[in-house]
Amino acid sequence: MTTTETSRQAGVKRSTSRGVDLKLEVIVIPVSDVDRAKSFYTVLGWRLDADFASGPDYRVVQFTPPGSACAMIFGTNVTAAAPGSAQGLYLIVSDLEAARKELLGRDVDVSEPFHDAGGNFIGPDEPYLFGRRRVDGVDPGRRSYRSFASFSDPDGNGWLLQEVTARLPGRVEPAGTSFRSSLELAAALRRAASAHGEHEKRGGGHDDNWADWYADYIVREQSGEPLPS
Repeated sequence: MTTTETSRQAGVKRSTSRGVDLKLEVIVIPVSDVDRAKSFYTVLGWRLDADFASGPDYRVVQFTPPGSACAMIFGTNVTAAAPGSAQGLYLIVSDLEAARKELLGRDVDVSEPFHDAGGNFIGPDEPYLFGRRRVDGVDPGRRSYRSFASFSDPDGNGWLLQEVTARLPGRVEPAGTSFRSSLELAAALRRAASAHGEHEKRGGGHDDNWADWYADYIVREQSGEPLPS
């Protein structure tokens, strides 16, 4: 998300009425060998939801990534797209290094961390959210949304890990704060603990209400609200 885009959105009047829920349920990726793709996503540790076939001309396999509300399917005669043509499939993680370590432990060829070039969008690299220039290493300021790693399945369908630790305003309703895994919650608690340590230094002593402070910090961080000081 760029500063320009955020500024443009600031001038858009949002509706105050809630419409019908439209939940992204599934994405379809094209593969050339269904069994090979199934083996790959099994190795990733993704949950196998379905593997249905109707004769030799139709088969659909569904997997869901850990913690995701959206699944993905592939199979035989489920899409006309060319195998490997699905690119820019984003997997949001709260700790990029931990996510890379897990993938490497599963023998997945995942890239080194990279970040954007600060407004330079033209380059020789594979395109992603911030253009075609990938700078080695995580974002120096460890800003939310700005650190990435990438990997591909055997057909070349491209996945990106994007580290998101704090949402931009309006992305999550405060009442809807939730965590889909213990790892995600633990990462949020560690960030709150670090920030609370600075809070106690400024206050000059132990904060008996640390639990309330942690809870407020975590809810605000996830919903994109200003963080407590």
